[in-house]
Amino acid sequence: MGNIDRGIRLLVVLVIAYLLFIGKQVDISSLLGTILAVAGAVFLLTSLVSWCGIYSLLGLSTCPVKAKE
Repeated sequence: MGNIDRGIRLLVVLVIAYLLFIGKQVDISSLLGTILAVAGAVFLLTSLVSWCGIYSLLGLSTCPVKAKE
């Protein structure tokens, strides 16, 4: 996973955290709040470990790889 992808995921986590905990726009005990909390946790975990299972299953990569000479 590339740095840009990790940064976007962390930005999404911050927005979700704001909506759930600071802004109180979404109640965490609601279905939408629970879905957002789980999605935020997944995005945080995948950005911290720099690995995404869905990307692996689909054969995708956002990590720049230097070409072999």
